[in-house]
Amino acid sequence: MLYAIISEDVANSLALRKTTRPDHIARLDVLKQEGRLLLAGPHPAIDSEDPGEAGFSGSLVIAEFASLNDAQQWANADPYLLAGVYAKVIVKPFKRALP
Repeated sequence: MLYAIISEDVANSLALRKTTRPDHIARLDVLKQEGRLLLAGPHPAIDSEDPGEAGFSGSLVIAEFASLNDAQQWANADPYLLAGVYAKVIVKPFKRALP
């Protein structure tokens, strides 16, 4: 089943994001290689494709996991969460309707 992992950054997270990004992306690449990643990306803190120093307010990952528990465990091990980039992470089932 698909699960949405919705993360909210702490204030002024950009520097932490930059240093932790390679480890965060490596985990997403594994999901991609396994064919389990539907989409992933950050939420710009301002209305811009490139928010610059404004940074990001959080992230969204939609991926396939065997269970809600598995999705939660994966989210709990995210380098961004462990490094303090994320203040809050919500994991919930997701049903793709379109496209």
